[in-house]
Amino acid sequence: MKTSDLLVRCLENEGVEYVFGIPGEENLDFLESLRHSDIELILTRHEQAAGFMAATVGRLTGRVGVCLSTLGPGATNFVTSAAYALLGGMPTLFLTGQKPIKASKQGRFQIVDIVQMMEPVTQFTRQIVDGNNVPNLVREAFRVAVDEKPGPVHLELPEDIAAEEVDREPFAVTRVLPPGASPDAILKAAEMIQAAKRPLLLVASACNRNNSSPALRDFVDRTGIYFFSTQMGKGAVDERHPRCLGTAALSDGDYLHCAIERSDLIINVGHDVSEKPPFIMYQGGQKVIHLSYFQAEMDDVYFPQHEVIGCTATNMRMLADAIEPSEEWDFDYFERVRDEIATHVFIEKADADSFPNVPQRIVADLRQAMPSDGILSLDNGMYKIWFARNYQAHEPNTVLLDNALATMGAGLPAAIGAKIVHPERNVVAICGDGGFMMNSQEMETAVRLGLDLVVIVLRDDGYGMIKWKQAGSGFPVYGLDFGNPDFIDYARSYGAQAVRIARTGQLIEEMERAFETGGVHLIEVPVDYSENEVVFLEALKQKTCIL
Repeated sequence: MKTSDLLVRCLENEGVEYVFGIPGEENLDFLESLRHSDIELILTRHEQAAGFMAATVGRLTGRVGVCLSTLGPGATNFVTSAAYALLGGMPTLFLTGQKPIKASKQGRFQIVDIVQMMEPVTQFTRQIVDGNNVPNLVREAFRVAVDEKPGPVHLELPEDIAAEEVDREPFAVTRVLPPGASPDAILKAAEMIQAAKRPLLLVASACNRNNSSPALRDFVDRTGIYFFSTQMGKGAVDERHPRCLGTAALSDGDYLHCAIERSDLIINVGHDVSEKPPFIMYQGGQKVIHLSYFQAEMDDVYFPQHEVIGCTATNMRMLADAIEPSEEWDFDYFERVRDEIATHVFIEKADADSFPNVPQRIVADLRQAMPSDGILSLDNGMYKIWFARNYQAHEPNTVLLDNALATMGAGLPAAIGAKIVHPERNVVAICGDGGFMMNSQEMETAVRLGLDLVVIVLRDDGYGMIKWKQAGSGFPVYGLDFGNPDFIDYARSYGAQAVRIARTGQLIEEMERAFETGGVHLIEVPVDYSENEVVFLEALKQKTCIL
């Protein structure tokens, strides 16, 4: 067989179902091999979007998502989505083509050293120089991609190598189960928790990717310890739980941070330094236990006093077994904070009937319209803070947001990836008008694939988050306003259905109609971001943590 045939067989052997991307002439042998495969090629309109889709498949399944590009400009378009997968912990294989490496008549035309370019944003990158090495390179790439912390890997297949005859077979796929921590590590953690007065559990990003949700819920139920989550940890434990204090959507100053500051011990599960810190450690402050698959990376704001390393689910079960709820624990303050959060985060302005709608009403309407297993895919903008803070996630991986690279343009492609993985669920992309236009061409991809997908575009005709930061710094608004197309006509030109919200309460009606009728729907929602200043720059500064 050809090298390209063998590569496709190796991908099949690894359980790959989809390849997202845009082929070029250097990929033609691979493309022909793929045509005879059970793997589905999903043609996208931009390589960056293909990378976001593949990364989302990896994020939701724990298996490697795969994307494809040609050499040069096609491959350079992968850089942002590779960084997205790297910081976000999403197993992804980036396949790129290249000119013949043995003899080429085109000189340096379109030649960029892609392997070197991908090195800082991947965990493994190789050029295939001999087709007989494909089985070991693919197996090693997939192993590296899924090992904790998972992430992106890259293989470059030159045009002449793809066409070479080879005589090899794929390697057997093996899985290594991570061990649990030592009994001494569990015992010391249990002793620290028992001795604390106000222990607090933090559910971080890794908890949404390693099937630790049942163990975390069991730990909370058995101990009664209160918990909160990072943005990327949302939903790993149902946020309707009576011990839930919500999500640390802001770095500090929110009602939740009153509880964090009053805690004397934080049990930090699944922490990842790539995610924006949900709290800042300082000398003499609360103690921290680090529970993760890998050791903590020490820095000025994170230096845990104890570490429990290994399988998170196993370790949480062992820790729950080792702890007896203590009469010395005092959760009265946490209960009062929870009441404050219920009032000021989930109730206040949730029924505001002003129009354009304030973010609190938009989030409340979305929560009402979405089933518990429905998936929100958030792009990056001011609304991400509002949804992370005010939207209660009921199940794991039902709020897909990026709090690591925090790139704009990922919301729509990630929603397409999520719908492909979970065709039975309702999937909604939440985009600002700025982020939506960065990959809006993928509306055609969604329509062509016949997906049932809702795309909400929150319109404020500017870069709203930076405006908020600008105002908070005391600067006048400058350089952040833009014009927009007619989103309704724009969506319809792709074959999607579209509507513009014109009154309060209409959003729920249109979402229910979209879910019922199917197909791709764009809903344009004007948004009033004046609440950014009211809530985050005025109310939170005036609040006191003396409850």
